[in-house]
Amino acid sequence: MNPPKTDARRRHDPQLRGFASDNYAGAHPEVLAALAVANGGHQVAYGEDDYTDNLQRIVRSHFGATAEAFPVFNGTGANVVALQAVTDRWGAVICAESAHIHVDECGAPERVGGLKLLTVPTPDGKLTPELIDRQAYGWEDEHRAMPQVVSITQSTELGTLYTPDEIRAICDHAHAHGMKVHLDGSRIANAAAALNVPMRAFTNAVGVDILSLGGTKNGALFGEAVVVIDQDAASHLKHLRKLSMQLASKMRFVSVQLEALLAKDLWLRNARHANEMAQRLAEGVRAVHGVEILHPVQSNAVFARLPHDVSGRLQQRFRFYFWDESAGVVRWMCAFDTTEDDVDAFVGALKEEMAR
Repeated sequence: MNPPKTDARRRHDPQLRGFASDNYAGAHPEVLAALAVANGGHQVAYGEDDYTDNLQRIVRSHFGATAEAFPVFNGTGANVVALQAVTDRWGAVICAESAHIHVDECGAPERVGGLKLLTVPTPDGKLTPELIDRQAYGWEDEHRAMPQVVSITQSTELGTLYTPDEIRAICDHAHAHGMKVHLDGSRIANAAAALNVPMRAFTNAVGVDILSLGGTKNGALFGEAVVVIDQDAASHLKHLRKLSMQLASKMRFVSVQLEALLAKDLWLRNARHANEMAQRLAEGVRAVHGVEILHPVQSNAVFARLPHDVSGRLQQRFRFYFWDESAGVVRWMCAFDTTEDDVDAFVGALKEEMAR
């Protein structure tokens, strides 16, 4: 049988890579192969398929016997669904001022989820019990949105990491106040790889109630999942997922990607490589006079300050984003497919532009 004909043509240079986002990377070949395996024939829709069923077993191996995965389309959807599941209509979420749910989700937690975000400034993107207490009050005050959830990000938007003990302290503190803990894990694999611990070490083992499990930034084509650890915290999540337009009819194609990442060690291999490339990039950049690295490079992100005109010229050669353009701060991200040659070429270009 001849293969089906298609008019699709490659419209990009597959050798072209930048440092703008790990979302720019394509899908890992093993993930694409898994999608092909899941294709063909009929499977029950809306999550009643064999791949979603098997994903539950895999997720429990990572996050404990009570864990249940609810695949969704994207990270914003995962966060909004998860936070809705652990709040009342009058509920509020305490988060870092730099949190993705606050600065990068177009107000979706507030506009779609109906939540109030109570933000706290942090020097390194990390909350502490003391910082949480700046917003953890007023539970009986009907004039104030009620703090019901603490949301943390691992790894953070600034590329920094919480240790398991730090997350345990946050969970203990939040639970003592009657609040739940949500973990935004869009880059959870990078955190586990950098800390050299299993994901359970800083989730179910330390008291996290619910988390958003990332896949897209770590080699998936699309798809994330809400992972419920405390079943009492999210008894109506399947209804919220549908209400929030995150229920995939052909869910097997989301689930099989997460299965491909998590069943063995692909998630860890991809994350370790991205982290290693960020370390290589940081080492190269430190040798360039006039460039300042601003935060510890603990995962796959490098934040730096350099002259604005240099950044502008460098962006003509490699894609990356300003983090704070007025302050000359940029963010460079590495992905599972970033190569040593990519990093070395970028550092070489940076040296050239700084020397002009």
